[in-house]
This record gives sequence, C-alpha cells and structure tokens, in this order.
Amino acid sequence: MLIPIGYFIVIASVFGGYLMVGGHLGALYQPAELVMIGGAAVGAFVASNNGKAIKATFRTFSKLKRTAKYNKLMYMELMALQYKLLTKARRDGMLGIERDIDDPQNSAIFADYPKLLADPMVMAFLTDYLRLMVSGNMDPFEIDALMEHEIETFQHEAEVPAHALQTVGDGLPAFGIVAAVMGVVHALGSADQGAAEMGILIAHALVGTFLGILLAYGFVNPLAARIHQQIAEAVKMLHCIRVTLMASLNGYAPQLAVEFGRKALYTAERPTFNELEDHVRNSKSSVGGP
Repeated sequence: MLIPIGYFIVIASVFGGYLMVGGHLGALYQPAELVMIGGAAVGAFVASNNGKAIKATFRTFSKLKRTAKYNKLMYMELMALQYKLLTKARRDGMLGIERDIDDPQNSAIFADYPKLLADPMVMAFLTDYLRLMVSGNMDPFEIDALMEHEIETFQHEAEVPAHALQTVGDGLPAFGIVAAVMGVVHALGSADQGAAEMGILIAHALVGTFLGILLAYGFVNPLAARIHQQIAEAVKMLHCIRVTLMASLNGYAPQLAVEFGRKALYTAERPTFNELEDHVRNSKSSVGGP
C-alpha cells in the first residue's frame, strides 16, 4: 500500500506544482519521448542481465506488497519457537528434536507458529542448522562460519533484482537527455517553420529530460531501495537465528540463548527484555520447562 501512496504523492506534487504556475498538462504528453526513454531502458535492462536475473526481478515485484513481514511479533514468535526446540533438546538430548526438524509440518512444536511454518527461508535455515547440531560432528566455529557464508550468499543473490533496477534507474536520466537531444535535433531541422513552431518543438524535446529524471528518482530507484530494505529485514531474521543457535552451542541455557537473539535485532522490532521474558515464559509452561 505504501508504494501506490508514495507514487501518488510524487505525481500530485510534481504535476500539481506545474499546474500552480499555469502550466498545461497537454504539453507534457509526448508519446514519442516515452517510447525512446522506456524502450532504451528496457533494452539496457535486457542487455545488462542474464535470464536468471530478469526472471528474479519480475518475481520480486510480487513481494513488494509485504510491508511488515518481519515485525516485532514475528521475531517474538521466532524466539519462542527456538526456545521450545532448545528446551526440548536440553531436556531430552539433541536427538529428541530430530523428528520435529525432519518433519516440521507434522510437529506439535512448529504447529503453534503457522506464520513461521509458511516461511520457506526461515524454515530451511533453522531446520538445516538444527540438523547439523543434532549430528554433533561439527565444531561450533565451523557451523558459525557456514551460517555466515550462507547468509552472505543469500544476500548477494537476493540483491540481484535491486541492483538491476538501480542500474536502470541510474540510466533513465541519461536516456531522457538522449530523447531531449533527438527532439532538439528535430527542432533545429525545422527552423524554416518559424521561431514560434521551433519554440514548441524545443519545449516538447525538453519533456524527455523531465521524464527521464522523474521516472528514475520518483519511480524506479525507490523500488530498488524498497527491495534493499526487505532484503535487510530477511538477513536480520537469519542473523537472529544464527546468534541464538550459536549461543546454545556455546552452552548457554535456552532462555539466555534467545536473549542473545533479541540483542541482534534492530531497535524498531526488538522486544523489551520483559516482553520477551513474558513470551518465553508462556512457551516454557507449554513445554514443561527445561
């Protein structure tokens, strides 16, 4: 919802201000300029990306509507889930959670957290590293290094669409100048039609520069920035899991381990110590304590 609102503010501000000074919107309607700028931008996008990057960029558009997927409640649910799993592992041994992580869909513990269960990224990362912990054959430092490597790989892959859009956005002002120059060339080629007609043609040509800058900084680049923000939220979710599991591997009790995870969060989503303690206490009562 925030994307259409932002676009509306951009359009209302730019064109509203233009009308306030007595401008006529009809003068800005130049389909040829749009064809040149839009076509050049699409062509550059296709030429600078491979098939995987193009497909990933189009798939990303469906995810832009998720404005607050990883919020405070989601993080508290994550830490409560990890608390339950680590408590069970501490009480029954790591093999006690093997069935839960091998088949989360049919696990009584995971069933209490349907939002997390429906998130393939979180589920894959959490269960994969719990499975490594169950195996008991890896050094904690090796697991931590592997987590860091996977998170870095995930981030680089997820940023491909953002970089592709950013590149297009950065090129749009230049394509606008190209369209404007083409318009000026056309105007100069029509100098024999009189100063008045030539002035109109130059005005139409300058619309290209205006459109290129507006499309870049008012529409395309904000989408790239939005994707970067969503990636940062997903990466922070993975780091929260990583820090909690590493605290557990280093011998801390489940309740302290989730406190490590809480400290890894941004302040905007980080629950207070008391909020997390109350949430964990409810989880503790449901599993009978460590």
